[in-house]
Amino acid sequence: MRFASLGREAECRARETMFECARRAGIRIVGACGGRGVCGTCLVRVLSGEVEEAQTTAASVRALAPADGWLRACTLRPLTDCTLELSPRSLAPIVRAEVEGLRAPRLALEPAVRSFEVALSAPDLAHAGADADRLLEALAVEGVARIELEALRALPPLAREAAWRMKVIAHGDEIIAAGLPGGRVLGLAVDLGTTNVAGFLLDLETGERLASLGIENPQAAFGADLVSRVNHAVREPQGAAELQSAAAAALSALARDLCEAVGARTDEIADVAICGNTAMHHLLLRLPVAQLGRAPYVPAACRALDVAARELGLPAAPGARAHLLAGVGGFVGGDHVAVLLATESRWSGATALVMDIGTNTEVSLVHGGEITTVSCPSGPALEGGHISCGMRAAEGAIERVWAENGRIEGRTIGGAAPVGVCGSGVVDAVAALLAAGAIDRRGRMRPDHPAVSQSGTRREAQLAPGVAFEQGDVRAVQLAKAAIRSGIDLLLADRGIEHGSLERLLIAGAFGAYLEVESATAIGLLPPLPRERVEQVGNAAGVGVRMALASVAARERAQRIAARCRYLELGVVPGFRDAFMRRIGFE
Repeated sequence: MRFASLGREAECRARETMFECARRAGIRIVGACGGRGVCGTCLVRVLSGEVEEAQTTAASVRALAPADGWLRACTLRPLTDCTLELSPRSLAPIVRAEVEGLRAPRLALEPAVRSFEVALSAPDLAHAGADADRLLEALAVEGVARIELEALRALPPLAREAAWRMKVIAHGDEIIAAGLPGGRVLGLAVDLGTTNVAGFLLDLETGERLASLGIENPQAAFGADLVSRVNHAVREPQGAAELQSAAAAALSALARDLCEAVGARTDEIADVAICGNTAMHHLLLRLPVAQLGRAPYVPAACRALDVAARELGLPAAPGARAHLLAGVGGFVGGDHVAVLLATESRWSGATALVMDIGTNTEVSLVHGGEITTVSCPSGPALEGGHISCGMRAAEGAIERVWAENGRIEGRTIGGAAPVGVCGSGVVDAVAALLAAGAIDRRGRMRPDHPAVSQSGTRREAQLAPGVAFEQGDVRAVQLAKAAIRSGIDLLLADRGIEHGSLERLLIAGAFGAYLEVESATAIGLLPPLPRERVEQVGNAAGVGVRMALASVAARERAQRIAARCRYLELGVVPGFRDAFMRRIGFE
């Protein structure tokens, strides 16, 4: 297969779809549904060659493909060499990934690793003690009693190169690395999100944040939502390995790029802290996820875990460890605990709602000193997924939409020519169409409204030339906002309070950082509250995981917060279906 617009070629295996081939070849093709033929994001046009349609989905392809020849790559198999054109919206862009959040609370620098400058005498025939034994004797007063195997393997040549003057790093009572005097002791904190992955490089001797970077989670090629990825891991023979490899590749890329940005080496990374939702946590560790994907949605582990960094494929010091923050239950994992950790001073002692809006939205209600938590399967629509002209937050994405004199206007990221619409623009678009009277309270587009055009059964509103918002997109947003708002309703009902009693509403996450609160309130995604009670705290999970990297006390605090949370499984709460249906429409 030749991708004309990319100047790339890929060899297709027998019975492999064009989508599978492109994904295997590392071409950044969008596939929100993971190649199941239901989302329409992997559009290609066949310029030359012969193809066949997969029998199971050919009918849906003909019914849903645009009239100008675009077809879904996941439903096509090449019969001969082919040349393809990839739709601009189907090529995953370099995204705007949020790494910044609120200012981290002050805390004493107390990392899990310690460093020591050690000078030993050179051995001779009269004093020929083993290298490790002599080093451990020198550090016995510091409580260091063991040496990790990889560190031991590196010790003899290093000690002689360094003329027996070394910088030694220990985790607890175990030496995990040794280096030349004056070397740095670095730490890597990672927020492993479903959509984006944010990394932070810290100096663990000073606490200074040296660099930060956000990238797209490469697991997106296997599905934009958690259910698609869990299904891929369970149903495909190599599915779990593919997803673990993709997550490990993201972490490794962050480690290398962050170190390169500050002139450091990856083997100077002495400690790692990672947070992520339960599915991301399990897929990274390659824990079984079959039981997570069906009722009663039981994780393999929720407590904090410490594993060897090399087990995750991370480039780091020989014996470096990775600390994975504790989770709560169901799909509520360490990322939400990190948000609660970072924002504790804001919700402690108050009646507050803490939300991390994304493909899977976690919401915690703090009231009367208790924390009740739910997971809302909001799906990717609020991040541009499963939207006809949807895309990630990148240059050319429409990020703001408003109604002006009966017309729909918009603004793109970077002021570039519009290519599609991202999450914040999706919410704005629905709010603007609602305000303009182009959609009614049930979410139905009005065919007689000047902003709405109709061709056959297809109704749409133009946000910009070539970028339309369709009736199906409105429905996707309705489902997403109903999932979130019904979760909030049931949390409030569980504690016997009304939304007016909320003193604080904290909105975390990349999507939440750019969300127009007024638009989200107008469509019923958020409860109506005075604006001063609502705070957008950005990537609070990133702040929380940095705290856990810099402080053992913060790790212990995170574990206690997780233990305080009472997890409420929405699927078994009486009245959930009714609450969901009530929130489908617009108030």
